[in-house]
Amino acid sequence: MGLLEKIFGDLNKKEVRKIEKIVEKIEAYDEEMTALSDEELKAKTPYFRERLENGETLDDILPEAFAVAREGAYRSLGMKPFHVQLIGGVVLHQGRIAEMKTGEGKTLVATLPTYLNALEGKGVHVITVNDYLAKRDSEWMGKVYTFLGLTVGCVIHGITEEQRRQAYLCDVTYGTNNEFGFDYLRDNMVTYQEELMQRELHYAIIDEVDSILIDEARTPLIISGQGTKSTDLYRRADDFILTLSKDTDYEVEEKDEQVSLTDLGVKKAEEYFGLDNFSDPENMEINHNVQEALRAHTLMERDVDYIVKDGEILIVDEFTGRLMYGRRYSNGLHQAIEAKEHLKVRSESKTLATITLQNYFRMYDKLAGMTGTAKTEEEEFRDIYNMDVVVIPTNKPIARIDMDDAVYPKETGKFKAIADRVEEVHATGQPVLVGTISIEKSELISDMLKKRGIKHDVLNAKQHEREAEIVAQAGRKGAVTIATNMAGRGTDIVLGGNPEFEARKEMRKNGFTDEQISFATGFEKSDDQELLKAREAFREYKAKFKVGCDKEHDEVVKLGGLCIIGTERHESRRIDNQLRGRAGRQGDPGTTQFFISLEDDLMRLFGGDRMQSVVKKMGLEDDDMVAAGVLSKSIESAQKKVEGRNFGIRKYVLQYDNVMNKQREIIYGERRKVLFGEDLREYIMGMKDDLVDHIVETTTLASKFPEEWDFKAMNRSLKRLTPLYQGKEEFSTDELAVMTPESLAEEIKSQFDDIYVSKEEEIRPDRMREVERMILLRVVDNLWMDQIDAMDQLREGIGLRSLGQQDPVAAYANEGFDMFDAMINEIREETVTYCYSVTLETDTERRTEYAISDARKDEYVDDAAALESAAPERDAQVPEREHVQETYRRQQPKVGRNDPCPCGSGKKYKNCCMKKDMERERQEQE
Repeated sequence: MGLLEKIFGDLNKKEVRKIEKIVEKIEAYDEEMTALSDEELKAKTPYFRERLENGETLDDILPEAFAVAREGAYRSLGMKPFHVQLIGGVVLHQGRIAEMKTGEGKTLVATLPTYLNALEGKGVHVITVNDYLAKRDSEWMGKVYTFLGLTVGCVIHGITEEQRRQAYLCDVTYGTNNEFGFDYLRDNMVTYQEELMQRELHYAIIDEVDSILIDEARTPLIISGQGTKSTDLYRRADDFILTLSKDTDYEVEEKDEQVSLTDLGVKKAEEYFGLDNFSDPENMEINHNVQEALRAHTLMERDVDYIVKDGEILIVDEFTGRLMYGRRYSNGLHQAIEAKEHLKVRSESKTLATITLQNYFRMYDKLAGMTGTAKTEEEEFRDIYNMDVVVIPTNKPIARIDMDDAVYPKETGKFKAIADRVEEVHATGQPVLVGTISIEKSELISDMLKKRGIKHDVLNAKQHEREAEIVAQAGRKGAVTIATNMAGRGTDIVLGGNPEFEARKEMRKNGFTDEQISFATGFEKSDDQELLKAREAFREYKAKFKVGCDKEHDEVVKLGGLCIIGTERHESRRIDNQLRGRAGRQGDPGTTQFFISLEDDLMRLFGGDRMQSVVKKMGLEDDDMVAAGVLSKSIESAQKKVEGRNFGIRKYVLQYDNVMNKQREIIYGERRKVLFGEDLREYIMGMKDDLVDHIVETTTLASKFPEEWDFKAMNRSLKRLTPLYQGKEEFSTDELAVMTPESLAEEIKSQFDDIYVSKEEEIRPDRMREVERMILLRVVDNLWMDQIDAMDQLREGIGLRSLGQQDPVAAYANEGFDMFDAMINEIREETVTYCYSVTLETDTERRTEYAISDARKDEYVDDAAALESAAPERDAQVPEREHVQETYRRQQPKVGRNDPCPCGSGKKYKNCCMKKDMERERQEQE
């Protein structure tokens, strides 16, 4: 008993007692609902919606709405939620996690809060672990919703885009976590509002919530693809730059680190690439590549900004001189430098969008979950998702016997004992389920049972319908099933067999197709006579098998119910509890026992030397069993250690994704404004004003006297935004006397406004609005993809900062913010430039700037954890460049490229001795 329980009593029981007051109100409506006709019961749905529109809350209508859903379930499914199931339903409505033991009817429980919350018309998502369960539950429980006048959809792999879109428009939508997450990412890559799939994320109920929010939380959802930009274009742009001359074809502003083509350079680009208008938004890609190639040749110096080593471009930190392994210049500059140095230009295949399941589900207004095992992970649920766990009492007392662990010194002794135990139990006819943590161990035990002539089934966790059927039959008399702990999750093991699954098997024997069987076991309507015959056959088979299954159920109960044998302790107590929970459903008997050896990974890695020394002192043989009481605390302690470590890793992943998440929210929010047709004119003008203010501020900060301001350089910067700008470079004494930075900026903005107005008149305002949307979408998408790529590169190497006593997450956040800030400035400048470059010939059709080639879940590699685990072998296995930060040491203080040359010639360093010094330093370094 914990300290809080000693002081305050059982907190869970107190929570349940509070909820039972609500349940009593629900049950008080029972007689009233029973007396209603079907039509009167269905009429409650519009009645509730009207009450909500008139200002009542969901909590106000909860008791009556739950009572309606309860009666609807009885009339459509023949199942009426028990008292404890009503408690679970209230917990789910409150946005909490309901821990309900296996066989307590979680699937039915979800219908109650789903119906209530769907009345708001904002959509409810019910999330399962695989497509089979999503389809099964949408058809099975969907009958309740359709009976009460709600619409039901199902999002699974392989459906069409239109089917998917319609499913999301339904009141209730079933699907898997991956499908929902990937659809969210795809929605933030579309170019027109009509292509969107999902509505706003309102309320979700997650079945097997621990599996989805904890077990899968380390694997981000990633959509990767092939950008339309070709690596060949970087080489062509590089070749073009070599044909240009400084000052004649391009101008360099070294102080501002800016470079731009002159009018003559633009004409040469149009001739070289065969373009009509180099600045047209349609030529954005070529324009961008030329610009980056120009920067690579004029602003990026080899052995100053970067070095070439082992065929790679390595960035040199300008402050420390260290080589920044794992970092790449963003926005295509890195590829441009690779082309400049005649290296292999790395593929443009990149991550287009990514999000962790943690951050996806935290976007829902309300989130709830249900599972048989969550209490041991309550701290994580509270910390990450702000959800607490309420343990729901079972409908009938648990009759299962959980035996002490059987512990053996050696693994060979353990497996022999398992085979002996299976043989012993199987001889009585009692069904046996052997749970393993890997397919490899499943096959090992299978081989041992084959040698003993014991017939059995072997399953892994591929999660499909056939597997669910086999797991459902693991309670048959004499059945022996070997399964990984996750196999068939979500499917109850019914003692004596499941008549529904038996009926399916019989239909297959008699030649019915999968389509006919699927229809027969569902609730869809059809006029097809073959399908209707299949449904009738299914009902007959099910009724026939029910008699036999009920009789066999009684026999298996007498034999002791299902016998669960665990082949080793999982690193999480929750997974062990899931295996135990497969026996003893709805008051059935059952036994569970884990067989452990001190050579198991958990024992060996986390059990400590104390356990080994205890066994050695006992002088036991391989086949001897150790009394579990001696080691039980050590086993639990080892599991807690691993759980804590895994929680830390998941939290670590989330800390990184939180940085990206803030950026993602801003970018996706701006994209939505574009998609939903917001007038962007003022937005573009705001961008223009910011750019003008920045350019004027840069010019005027040099001196407080206007006559000392460099108007020529300022005008060059302004002309980069639009060549139509006509700025004065000479002013009279009287003009300079009254000039201020503010008045100068206002005058420039006024001229820019006039240019834009004339462009609108030329293009037509309505067409100009669409052009603005097209330009902003394409600029944002291009630069956001580069930002994801750059952040990914940053994260790969940031874990090494810990070796320099630096917090990697803090460094990632700080540098990521700087990169994001630079990207926002780039978006602002490119958008304004392209909007001011629009011509009558501009193609206004929005197009996707990438081709999606893959949507996957990638295993996240924790840099810190990887370093820790690889420490003994690091030097042997990891290439030197991945873990050693080299310092590029100069023999003399660094001289700025624009500083006077130390040799005394009076020239700038870059125009005098810089190249000689760099070559000498490189030779010394080599």
